[in-house]
Amino acid sequence: MHSLTPTHLLHSASAVFEAALQVGLLPEGHRSRRLHGHSFFATVRAALPAGWAPFAGGEVAELQRRMEACTAPLDYALLNDTLPQPTDENLARWIRARLETEFGVPGIHQVGVQSTPHCGVDLDAAGQAHAWRRYRFQAAHRLPNVPAGHKCGRMHGHGFEVILHANQDVGGRDIGIDYDHLDELWAPLHFELNYHCLNEIPGLENPTSEVISAWLWQRLKPVLPELSWVTVYETGSCGANFDGTHYRIWKELTLDSAIRLRHAPEGSPLAAIHGHTYTLRLHLSAPLDAVMGWTVDFGDVKTLFDPIFKAIDHRPLYEIADLPDGDAMSLAHWVLAKGRAALPELDRVDLYETRGCGAIVSAQDETELVPV
Repeated sequence: MHSLTPTHLLHSASAVFEAALQVGLLPEGHRSRRLHGHSFFATVRAALPAGWAPFAGGEVAELQRRMEACTAPLDYALLNDTLPQPTDENLARWIRARLETEFGVPGIHQVGVQSTPHCGVDLDAAGQAHAWRRYRFQAAHRLPNVPAGHKCGRMHGHGFEVILHANQDVGGRDIGIDYDHLDELWAPLHFELNYHCLNEIPGLENPTSEVISAWLWQRLKPVLPELSWVTVYETGSCGANFDGTHYRIWKELTLDSAIRLRHAPEGSPLAAIHGHTYTLRLHLSAPLDAVMGWTVDFGDVKTLFDPIFKAIDHRPLYEIADLPDGDAMSLAHWVLAKGRAALPELDRVDLYETRGCGAIVSAQDETELVPV
């Protein structure tokens, strides 16, 4: 097995709140100037020191408790009573400051606010705000260079999704990047991609997720200097992103497992046998193969990781001898260490017990953890 000393161990927690707002700085007639409402989803990722939670392994539960208490004043409220201009970015900054000063959350690495399923803002470790917007297009493609018999060599199709991430601190805008501006830039690309065969588009003769992400980057970066990275979902469980230099892919799986936390105090429900439907994301980084057009074949990831997956899916995890505990961080660390033996390109594991609540273990320093 590969030895592993992760440089990032992050716990993650989330909270949901319903709120009304209006943003007065937007141009006259803009729909967000009118009073309206959203179901907001907020997340925090933090490097928590030993001893911060009431017991070892209780970090996710404690972080979620503090996150929910932090955002409680926003629930079923008019956000303008708290923030004069309640944009997603301003809300994220408010939540981060309150978590640090009033709720004692150290080592905050990222705070995100998602106002709809299709848009939001993430504050990175440096405090820079990355707005993101999700788009969809329907298209056919085939991969011409795969070995004979590979299923992706046949003409097939996907409902692709694309997320554009833009650094609001680059553009110098008073209220950050208006999502409508991203819509305007995306519109001609949507026209070119939607209901087409990607192989017939110049530059997409070998349309892997990695190639598509770089193709979009090349077209958008000149007109959107704020562009941070491009994410392409080939399916709901796998995709790639590109930041102008580096490629990363991920594969997502779900597992249903039983756990108990060995250090939870007597009487705590976490000490009893319970379970989760976990969301597990495997992130892999490698140079682009110039012939294949990918970093790693998604099919190879699934095949090579399968023995590890079977060892933890529909299993009592507390019976695994070398798993220190049943908390999300222990399990994510275990998965990364085991996984790198089969997949050397694996450099990050995200493991969520529930939506937004879990742990992230990375084998290399990452100043920006791309949300996928």
